[in-house]
Amino acid sequence: MVRPTREAIVTDHPRPPRMFPVSWEELHRDSRALAWRLLEKGPWQGLVAITRGGMVPATVVARELDIRLIDTVCISSYEDRSQGKLNVLKRADGDGEGWLIVDDLVDTGVTAKVVRAMLPKAHFATVYAKPAGRPLVDTFVTEVSQDTWILFPWDMEAQAVDPIVRRRGR
Repeated sequence: MVRPTREAIVTDHPRPPRMFPVSWEELHRDSRALAWRLLEKGPWQGLVAITRGGMVPATVVARELDIRLIDTVCISSYEDRSQGKLNVLKRADGDGEGWLIVDDLVDTGVTAKVVRAMLPKAHFATVYAKPAGRPLVDTFVTEVSQDTWILFPWDMEAQAVDPIVRRRGR
């Protein structure tokens, strides 16, 4: 098997060998854990959710930290599992002083770099972090390997699956 180069992993996400399914309950628990880590780092003037993935964790964090002023930065870059050209659809005002940015995941860091440039004084927090993007966030809860694809609950649907032995081709 030919392994893709690091550049290929960063710019395109073929189905990786590791899948990390996250249920609604796990995401809620992990988002609350993020709020606990952020509690002493505030107070916050407001929160910026990175859409779309950061909206659910941002809602949980905002509730737990009693943040009522919420804005969004709207960015699209993924089509299914491939990261393409980054498109900023909506920006947030200011330099981020006193604000908290929340996203579900920092993967390659492409989105995080753009948001950091937009709001350089904000505190950047994610629920999950991969090694390539981890240096760009200030706070996170769980680190996963770069070759792991996180299956968020909004991307899943319950369905029957074959037993492991049949999936291995035996």
